[in-house]
Amino acid sequence: MTSAAFRHATYEDLLDLPDNQVGEIIGGRLHAQPRPAPRHARAASGLGADLGTPFDRGRGGPGGWWILDEPELHLDADVLVPDLAGWRRQRLPRLPETAWFETPPDWVAEVLSPATARKDRDLKMPRYAAAGVTHCWIIDPDIRTLEAYANQGGQWLLLGTWSGEDNAAIAPFDAVTLDLSELWAD
Repeated sequence: MTSAAFRHATYEDLLDLPDNQVGEIIGGRLHAQPRPAPRHARAASGLGADLGTPFDRGRGGPGGWWILDEPELHLDADVLVPDLAGWRRQRLPRLPETAWFETPPDWVAEVLSPATARKDRDLKMPRYAAAGVTHCWIIDPDIRTLEAYANQGGQWLLLGTWSGEDNAAIAPFDAVTLDLSELWAD
């Protein structure tokens, strides 16, 4: 029995994906999935709006961040696309001219779906920690939870889990209290 030789995915493989797919290269393998479902998109968009106003724009909060939807991250050989990411402007004073970022973000958020949950947790979270991302949030719109993690020496430490209609001030954005009920579709 012969097995096909493993071929590392290339950036060209990402560019060849249909427009309705999001692609990433993790550990040399191409991972593609459809664009987010409405419940997933609602949670990501709501969170981006809730954080963007006080932290990116500085309205009603401290400012000092870039908060972006689905940025393309080039972290070593991996190409990752978190649902949301944020950079402190003191670390990244200007956005890059490229279509991607080589500077790891300070914070990422992944919104889980049945198709992405294992990849987000098992493949992406360790790579974010190794790259020096300091905070990671995992949002599950189906069970209405938000888990927050802090990077402690390359390992994720769970800071807490909030759910349903909780109001929470969560690091690194604890200067503002979030109303989690605003993230859920219904």
